Amino acid sequence: MRKFSNSISFFSLLIRRKPNPSSSTFLFKSHSSFNHASPFLTRPNKFLATPFQYINTLVQNPPQIPSRQRKIIEKSQLEEAFESAETTEEMLNAFKHMEGVFDERELGLASLKIGLKIDQEGDDPEKALFFANRALKGLDRDNKPFLPVAMALQLLGSVNYGLKRFSDSLGYLNKANRVLGRLQDEGVSVDDVRPVLHAVQLELANVKTAMGRREEALENLKKCLEIKEMTFEEDGVELGKGNRDLAEAYVAVLNFKEAMPFCLKALEIHQKRLGQNSVEVAHDRKLLGIVYSGLEEHEKALEQNLLAQRILKNWNLNSDLLRAEIDAANMMIALGRYDEAVGTLKNVVQQTDKESETRALVLVSMAKALCNQEKYADCKRCLEISLGILDKREQISPVEVSEAYSEISMQYETMSEFETAISLLKRTLALLEKLPQEQHSEGSVSARIGWLLLLTGKVQQAIPYLESAAERLKESFGPKHFGVGYIYNNLGAAYLELDRPQSAAQMFAVAKDIMDVSLGPHHVDTIEACQNLSKAYGEMKSYVLAAEFQQQVIDAWESHGASAEEELREARRLLEQLKRKARDAAANESPMRALPLPHTPAASRSSQPEISLHQSIKD
Repeated sequence: MRKFSNSISFFSLLIRRKPNPSSSTFLFKSHSSFNHASPFLTRPNKFLATPFQYINTLVQNPPQIPSRQRKIIEKSQLEEAFESAETTEEMLNAFKHMEGVFDERELGLASLKIGLKIDQEGDDPEKALFFANRALKGLDRDNKPFLPVAMALQLLGSVNYGLKRFSDSLGYLNKANRVLGRLQDEGVSVDDVRPVLHAVQLELANVKTAMGRREEALENLKKCLEIKEMTFEEDGVELGKGNRDLAEAYVAVLNFKEAMPFCLKALEIHQKRLGQNSVEVAHDRKLLGIVYSGLEEHEKALEQNLLAQRILKNWNLNSDLLRAEIDAANMMIALGRYDEAVGTLKNVVQQTDKESETRALVLVSMAKALCNQEKYADCKRCLEISLGILDKREQISPVEVSEAYSEISMQYETMSEFETAISLLKRTLALLEKLPQEQHSEGSVSARIGWLLLLTGKVQQAIPYLESAAERLKESFGPKHFGVGYIYNNLGAAYLELDRPQSAAQMFAVAKDIMDVSLGPHHVDTIEACQNLSKAYGEMKSYVLAAEFQQQVIDAWESHGASAEEELREARRLLEQLKRKARDAAANESPMRALPLPHTPAASRSSQPEISLHQSIKD
């Protein structure tokens, strides 16, 4: 695996977490919260007569009882008819009869149940939105925390998410979260609140992921797992899935170390509950293989992949099996087992349709193996066929196609065909810009374009791509992610190339701060950022500062022992050079520069124009 600036290819390992069809399913199936809210939200009584028996009886044989009591009976019977309705159509018919009898607050509860049902079915989001809005309007009247209000807000969040109105969805879900917090503070039973809270947290994770805010989504997924741990039995299957969801989310932000324990826990639970040969265990092992690949433990990755393949083959899950075989070939390539990888891929390609995406992916992997063997003509043939297939799939599968384009560009980059690589990456970027949930991929592709432009001497063109990449990845992964550090390091290099050492020093300083946190001060890339910072200060003739950072470089290399002797010698040589320059600069200073300045009256000082921070750092 290569890193951006030699690690950017790590971004190809990104796994998009596929959100649940509707997190309200968890909510809808959980009756404890419904039962205390209103009879409208209770489980239908299986022993009731058909839904409209009561309505028909009421109309055909009106009882001879006082008007007020008759209305009470009428409401009760309409309520029972609504509760016994099983289909959406039956619920809507019952609701029409209720509209002339019940007040808006009571209708709000019925609207909520209808909205949840429609959202769960997923056929008519606009109708679900109508009932969700009506529910909230009827229920949220006195600004007091009320569980059905939180449920209505969660439903609005779910429906707006489905309609890709992510900002609206986030607003409703955050409000639902606040209402639930107030309910907990007021001592409402946790058994009532938990199912709704879980639905809200899961939907928040989905929305933030869709908005590219994956680091924040992780926090919501952690809360989901905590709720499941309090709700389900220890080591239950639901906890296995919750742990795997969290592991996948960590992989999506390239935090493989954090992903590992959750992935192992999911595997342990599923093995215990479902057996060694269950499909869930296969999915866990496949994910564990990706985690090991991310940690560059490719032998272990391949071992897990082969175990997963064995299970998938037993269950005749051919599509999943083909993907696993492609993954295995890529692991073989990472291990340098190129002939073996090509053999595997030749077997897989025979099982694919001529114009399928799977065939295109097989050819891309085959090209990678051939490229590593320096069989460039064969490599290019594979890539050209793959591009011909992918070109027709751009509108159908933009995410998968963009990933493939990005991988193909790496092969052209390896063959030093940089213009072709840049062209493909720009094509990738055009696809990703239309997909807000792919903001993280957009950032990584922008970073690669910027780096390649920098590599080919187009420094001025590189800067906007690198700046855009930094912003996208900060929003997706947080400001201290190592990928953001690499981008700032490249920005520093660009500014240094443009003879703007002050701007360069700022970028290198940010890169070093990020890498100190994300990689550690002794990581080779952190040392490089520190070395660059020293160089930038040297270019500014700030030799004392440059020497301080150069000393940090030496200290870091010393921790590597004998393996870094050459780097350590070079770092010490540069330090001596900086010390000489500092002595020469001090000797050449005018004696007048060392004299104290005369006292300046306050009035005189205040008459001087202020220099803004922007001006003080301007090159």
